[in-house]
Amino acid sequence: MTDPVLILTMKWGTLYGAEDVNRLARQVRRHLARPHRFICFTDDATGIGEGVETLPLPELGLPPGHGDTRWRKLALFRRDLGGFSGATALFLDLDLVVVDDLGPFFDLPGDFRIIRDDDLFRPKPLRQINPARDRFLHSVGNSSVFRYRVGAHAYILDAYLADPAAATRGYEISQQFQSAQLAAHGHLDYWPRGWCVSFKNDCVGRGLGSYLRDPACPEGAKIVLFAGDPKMADVFTGKGAKWYRRIGNIDWLRAAWQA
Repeated sequence: MTDPVLILTMKWGTLYGAEDVNRLARQVRRHLARPHRFICFTDDATGIGEGVETLPLPELGLPPGHGDTRWRKLALFRRDLGGFSGATALFLDLDLVVVDDLGPFFDLPGDFRIIRDDDLFRPKPLRQINPARDRFLHSVGNSSVFRYRVGAHAYILDAYLADPAAATRGYEISQQFQSAQLAAHGHLDYWPRGWCVSFKNDCVGRGLGSYLRDPACPEGAKIVLFAGDPKMADVFTGKGAKWYRRIGNIDWLRAAWQA
């Protein structure tokens, strides 16, 4: 029998709660037919439901006196993560909505797959003033959705721990550092454009267009993300609209979110 694949997520602090974990787990069960284990690394498992395995947050391994844990997700690249070394895992952030089959995320070949961050945003012409910087930013992967083999990319965490201060000086956020390390090892590959889409930029009409039609799910989309503003919580509580961006009816998205 084929070993189950892993779905990984993380919850710490108070920004997200147990129901966010439970809701994502229901979405995965609805959209992933193959055997899988849903694992949540968390500092508080209270209220997390049946069908979700909870484990303590993995340690980053920062040296004494270095209390910066903003880059906590890099701990997912520990060689010994949860005892899952060698297993295939798909990591999902909690602030997204699964709207279609997740099977292709495991079928697509490649050592490592991630969203190209630029695929979630509209073009930024002014960035071309600095071509080298533009090329780098175009290569950055958005770590909301990525697939990897546990333990196979420990060089990312090793490089960070070798000099965490230099890493945080040289890169604005952890996904930039992570992408640079993956690229250096020839492992940076992306999901096909359109599998992971931005609610604001791909579902909502632009400008006046948002007043002419309600948000719609693009054909072929499998996951809807909330890159930038509005955040997922704002959209589902009716706070995401602006004078230049009407939200309108999102029954299709709410049904997928509630699963």
